[in-house]
Amino acid sequence: MIDPDGYCDFFQTQYLNSYILEGGATVKFCVGEPGSLMRIEARLSNSAREANMVTVAVDAAHTKVHMIDQLFSAVARTLDWDQLARTAVNRVCHSLGYEVPAGNSRITLAELAELYGYDTRELLRDVNRGFQTDIFKDYAMVQDFRIAMIRLCQFEFKTGQVTDAEADAIKAWLHGELGQISLLRNTRIFRRITRTNARSMLFSLVRWLTKNGHTGLLLTLDLQQFFRPRYLETTDVSLRYTRASIIDTYESLRQLIDNTDEFQHMVTLVCLPPEFVSDRTRGLDLYQALKLRIYDEIRDETRDNPFGTLVRLAESHETVGLVSGFRGEPL
Repeated sequence: MIDPDGYCDFFQTQYLNSYILEGGATVKFCVGEPGSLMRIEARLSNSAREANMVTVAVDAAHTKVHMIDQLFSAVARTLDWDQLARTAVNRVCHSLGYEVPAGNSRITLAELAELYGYDTRELLRDVNRGFQTDIFKDYAMVQDFRIAMIRLCQFEFKTGQVTDAEADAIKAWLHGELGQISLLRNTRIFRRITRTNARSMLFSLVRWLTKNGHTGLLLTLDLQQFFRPRYLETTDVSLRYTRASIIDTYESLRQLIDNTDEFQHMVTLVCLPPEFVSDRTRGLDLYQALKLRIYDEIRDETRDNPFGTLVRLAESHETVGLVSGFRGEPL
């Protein structure tokens, strides 16, 4: 087993400060007692924020993690979409030669036109062309996401092309809270975010974060709820998961592993109790496709491989120097 603090130091050096920063993506399954998992999550989240990554923690007790669209919405609800749009607007204006004054980072179209003595309609045409080049032609993001981001940028820049109601509807669409998709008809968005397109939307979201100044996304999934008793006190409002729901979650994680070459600048940290390895009804044995991708059938008996996908964490009283030992140093 690996010491949680030692693993955090290793992960920060080998992943956050190098591999992820350079465009890599990884999925890690951390198995341990609640105390070790809390230490891992807290320390890696702090390290990620220091590296200018966005950190999002999703608890299976409160979010239906077996539904990838619900997972995307949970991530989207934590983001400041207005600030991201403003960053994009300023970047596009800068690329067109219109420097935004440092003291007015939320400058509008009319204010920028007055500052440079330009006709508002001519400036709007230039800026819209910039949005097309910078956002719409960035094919690393799916089309619906690109359209939504352009509309939010237009609203943030006060171009008059997007109403308050339409901007609110776009954010509700991202958050999974939109009642009627017809509210987005004028924005040229016609599909809800469902399990068929949510993974592509997640790819696009990470790309949008990195375009706007962040170095990536650390997504922490706490799946300890899978192994808690299904029937507790009547006052407990935590979600309960059937075996079918757990299989759906494992399938989504398997897809994330298989799609790591499509993701960039993203860490998915999955926190699980020891039952994940030992429980044959709800654990790793439940879905062989995932087990074949992460289980280390052949491993050293005296030390764990910190580069492995499945990481077994020790409690504080069980701490051993496995990370340093892996580098060839004495235990």
